[in-house]
Amino acid sequence: MRVTIFGASGLLGQDLMREWRGDVVTGLSSRDADIRDGKRVEMLVQEQKPDWIVLAAAYADVDGCERDPELAFAVNRDGALNVARAAKMAGARLLFLSSDYVFDGRKTAPYEINDARNPQSVYGRSKTEAEIRLLELLPSCCIVRTSWLFGLGGKCFPDTILKLAASRLALDVVNDQRGCPAYTVDLARAIIELCRKNAEGIVHVTNTGDCTWFEFAEEIVRSAGLSTAVRPVSSVVLARPAPRPAYSVLSPASLQAFGHSMPSRGDALRRYLEDRLK
Repeated sequence: MRVTIFGASGLLGQDLMREWRGDVVTGLSSRDADIRDGKRVEMLVQEQKPDWIVLAAAYADVDGCERDPELAFAVNRDGALNVARAAKMAGARLLFLSSDYVFDGRKTAPYEINDARNPQSVYGRSKTEAEIRLLELLPSCCIVRTSWLFGLGGKCFPDTILKLAASRLALDVVNDQRGCPAYTVDLARAIIELCRKNAEGIVHVTNTGDCTWFEFAEEIVRSAGLSTAVRPVSSVVLARPAPRPAYSVLSPASLQAFGHSMPSRGDALRRYLEDRLK
């Protein structure tokens, strides 16, 4: 199988490149291909003739999207459509990375794949519009929604918490947003399996075990053997430009339907901390 990965230098893309074995895999960073450039994307896809394209490239700075909606939609929606058109022309399958931000966060039970989209932020709207348009253009594409990504090789929540905890006696972390972290190693392995199974439709992929950001921070500090105090605060206190879903736990049922289960959050965090020391 021939695979092309857009966004290969990102947090997830790096693990896709490391974990994907046994197939011919080409990784493209934003320097290789700005997905806003449709002609460049088409040329690269025609050259590589992939069986699968994994689109992990995105403008994922949620607050940055709120400040610059034009850029958010240019990358997350229009860029995704450029890749989808190139995939269609080349006869390639497409797997697109989406987000829990397509939901409004008002549920109190895990979101299923057929729950109504109702994004509350620019980032969420850009991903929502991309999902809708991609399914119109390529009905057989696979859309993987995930959340709270963490991994090696870039900025992520555990890395930030560990760096702050090393220099502070206490940390204030929001305790009114609940979701499921996803370790990029485990997410990458799930994506590889979905491609090999020719998955179609929407699939939710996160590690198991939901928590608040405060609870996750406590677990990170404790697991790292640090003594820094972690204090719960309201998201109102730590106001951010973009609204966050209060509840965005994604149900694992759609992934389990493909015969795949994700490791627990605790197991993923343990491996992340071990890998971070290597």
